[in-house]
Amino acid sequence: MTEPNFDKCLYFAVSKLNRTITRIAEEEFASLGLSPTYAFLLMLVNSRPGITPTELSEKLFVTPSTITRFLDKLESKGLLSRRGEGKRICVQPTEKSLGLQESLDAAWAGLLPRYSESLGEDTCRELARLTNEAAAKIR
Repeated sequence: MTEPNFDKCLYFAVSKLNRTITRIAEEEFASLGLSPTYAFLLMLVNSRPGITPTELSEKLFVTPSTITRFLDKLESKGLLSRRGEGKRICVQPTEKSLGLQESLDAAWAGLLPRYSESLGEDTCRELARLTNEAAAKIR
């Protein structure tokens, strides 16, 4: 039997790149004790107090049940709170979360230079553009 050539498979290529980029992002956010996804969620909540779990789910491309688990974890750490406003649940940042914003911004800003070292900034931006376009078309 011939060994499969996974390099011609978009799924394999994107997954391989994702694992590499995830490792870099995890290193950047490690000093905050947060995964990149938790950090991105906090950045959204800090920038949009009152955002709903549904909006977070849509912006982060994760299921509502995953968002609920993330919110439970971040609420237990004192980084956000949820409260009902009529039929809606709204997510609010805490002072602790707002106090992390400068560090969150610094970690996020550290990502592009890290992968630009290997790929070049123009390539990084073009890959992001093409990937977002492809995701929108497939969705």
